[in-house]
Amino acid sequence: MKPQLLKMHTEPRCSFSFRHDLVPHINNHWHLHAELELIYFKSGEGTQFMGDNISTFKSGDVVLVGPNLPHYWRFSDSFFEENSMQVNVFVAHFPQNFLGSQFLDLPENIEIKAVFERSKRGLRIEGKARSRVGAILEQLSQAERSQRILLMIEALTVISSEQSYTELSSHGFRPGDYTDENERLQAIFDYSVKHFRHGIALEEIAEVANISPNSFCRYFKSRTGKTYSHYLIELRVGYACRLLIETNICLKRLCFESGFNNFSSFHKYFKTITGRSPLMYQKEFMM
Repeated sequence: MKPQLLKMHTEPRCSFSFRHDLVPHINNHWHLHAELELIYFKSGEGTQFMGDNISTFKSGDVVLVGPNLPHYWRFSDSFFEENSMQVNVFVAHFPQNFLGSQFLDLPENIEIKAVFERSKRGLRIEGKARSRVGAILEQLSQAERSQRILLMIEALTVISSEQSYTELSSHGFRPGDYTDENERLQAIFDYSVKHFRHGIALEEIAEVANISPNSFCRYFKSRTGKTYSHYLIELRVGYACRLLIETNICLKRLCFESGFNNFSSFHKYFKTITGRSPLMYQKEFMM
């Protein structure tokens, strides 16, 4: 699938664009753009697609997306319901040279240049840097003139100096592998996110894609680099991570709530994908 290429509109008197979103459907589809994107979810949660990475996002998360990296955030269904809680998102889009063609080559900016390079895989900002950058982006929503530039430099300096982030997309992901069938893969993503907690038969998802079951397996693998069954496992593990953090339900119930049929497979796949057992994951987060 070729993600939709978006053109970011920047006001004539600004070197980068900034947006404050209060609704969940802004750019809620698979897309890319030449600019880097720095986004802070003050309020909101759902499923995050970053290259070939699928995980959950939640309130407080800060993510730096590199140029031309396909991505989108699919907010949970609860945010689309009438009288639902409002999302609150701050997002900046900026070209690598928004401070001039020589800025990144200055010796003082070698760490920022390295962060820009790593952002091509998508970076989830962690630790103290996350809250600091989030606060800076909130300030940016009210800033004017040169104060905007100073705050953006401060945010990038915090990220590069703290070096506390997780790379999201894999080294092997190649955006150029996609074809032009935007709507088909988008439909697969949307249906899967909505129904992954229940069994999705191959014939069922193939019908969503409007191709035969045998063709679907080859189609999905060629477009995403992974099997559909593995994709579902990633969705379920991501949802289980959210439940571990946000609820106190027992592991057995959590296993079935996440869409797994038995506890042994849940434990196995959770550890394979996260690198730790469910209890260890929960303990590390609480610490």
